[in-house]
Amino acid sequence: MEQEMLYTEAVELLKGMVAIPSVSREEAGTAELIAGFLSSRGIPVERLHNNVWARNRWYDPAKPTILLNSHHDTVKPNPAYTRDPFIPGVEGDRLYGLGSNDAGASGVSLLAAFRHFYDRKDLKYNLVVAITAEEENSGSNGLEAVIPHLGPIDFAIVGEPTQMQLAIAERGLVVIDCVARGRAGHAAREEGDNAIYRALPDIEWFRTFRFPKESDLFGAVKMTVTIINAGSQHNVVPAECRFTVDIRVTDRYTNEEVIDEIRRHVSCDVIPRSTRLKPSSIDPSHPVVQAGLALGRTTYGSPTTSDQALLDVPSLKLGVGDSARSHSADEYVHLSEIREGIGLYIGILERIV
Repeated sequence: MEQEMLYTEAVELLKGMVAIPSVSREEAGTAELIAGFLSSRGIPVERLHNNVWARNRWYDPAKPTILLNSHHDTVKPNPAYTRDPFIPGVEGDRLYGLGSNDAGASGVSLLAAFRHFYDRKDLKYNLVVAITAEEENSGSNGLEAVIPHLGPIDFAIVGEPTQMQLAIAERGLVVIDCVARGRAGHAAREEGDNAIYRALPDIEWFRTFRFPKESDLFGAVKMTVTIINAGSQHNVVPAECRFTVDIRVTDRYTNEEVIDEIRRHVSCDVIPRSTRLKPSSIDPSHPVVQAGLALGRTTYGSPTTSDQALLDVPSLKLGVGDSARSHSADEYVHLSEIREGIGLYIGILERIV
């Protein structure tokens, strides 16, 4: 299909998505729009919760499969918006609206690339496109729920705003709740065991410890104490001190290895909220990376976390827009970025499929 037509229809679809509120867990409207967009063009769709996916016309279970994935949910509008976040306004080269940059532009561009290849009989790979929900809140009814229904996947392209550069690695995320325990007592007397004082050495350890293995792309694992709570009134020695640690895991460790290392060093109880957002990476020699490099792209490591963390196969984060605009007031994407993105997705896939 002619790329100019794909571009025009992608922009119109994105405008429609912006106009429908789709905060995480409330994406039914945009899921219906995307499903209708594909169905009206003769492409059968599958649905689960607010997730939509489709396979190329000549899908063959005997062939390897590439997953093209992005998300259509958004965060809540930033309070500093000066525009209506649900009016897809176009001014010059900019298309404004909530979710336009993160990650609607990537989603509609991946759909355009999928449609370009949809009818091709000569593909060496199957293509599955999945536009999924609950990415922004790391929910369980998004990509994670869809993966078992997709069949074997050999590798994936995850559409997130990277300025169409090749994010070949992504930090994982672990959030842990820590509890230091003491014994209550009256603050006026020499009694009790202050849980805050018991927590202090552990908090200091989180501040100063460096994991020995460092990533070429990210450097060291990063740990930050972000929340602390203790005590109920001024004259009672606190029996418990709770604090939360945000941990950004590099490709040199698994999430479980990091938690094990922490437990070897601290005396407080360590309770991970989840270990499912894993660090991810793809070998720079992988054909999809080499295809991108041949088209003038560059590689880097992404500090932000996405649904890429849920995949157990090699994956490349590559998408339209700039992550610096994500979650910002008056979010926008350049129309020229969408045009470029469609062309680059098609160009990269042409070298592989």
